Amino acid sequence: MKIIAFNGSPRPGGNTELILEGALKPLREAGNNVIIFRLNSMNIKPCQDCGGCVKSGLCIHSDDMSTIYDAIREAERIILASPIFFYSLSAQAKAMIDRCQSFWCEKYRLKKSIPAGHRGRKGLLILVGGMKKEDGRHTAEVVAKGFFRTISVPEHETLFFGGVDAIGDILSHPTALHEAHEAGLRLDR
Repeated sequence: MKIIAFNGSPRPGGNTELILEGALKPLREAGNNVIIFRLNSMNIKPCQDCGGCVKSGLCIHSDDMSTIYDAIREAERIILASPIFFYSLSAQAKAMIDRCQSFWCEKYRLKKSIPAGHRGRKGLLILVGGMKKEDGRHTAEVVAKGFFRTISVPEHETLFFGGVDAIGDILSHPTALHEAHEAGLRLDR
């Protein structure tokens, strides 16, 4: 099974990356093909709202999103991991999501959804935030839900870990790595 993961954190080796790796470990061990996109190191121009994708469902701009578009079409499992910044997903994650406007045009204007594949399409959203409040989780989840449904992922699970701020704090969380591992196992079903 092909699995893609988007790491929306700008911080290498940070909490988002550590917990994402926890979810990916059982998927790799099961022999799945896993590709990680580290969005902060990619050349992704923000959506220009130019209308170039309206008639074709294809973005007319050429950058690293071309690789992401192909991967999204082929994947059966998609993971989006992001820190919560100002009650939402990171700018890196949001830029990638905004560029999926072409999928929105394809699905809703042209009535062409991405085929579900043999095992269907499922998603996992992993959110890490310094605040313990649920506000950031809820607002970030609304954005992620729009993303997942637009790319024809009809269901996703959300993991949220609040009160996690300093690099490595996620490793001290009493349940985070276990929850991530279990979520990875559920994605493999």
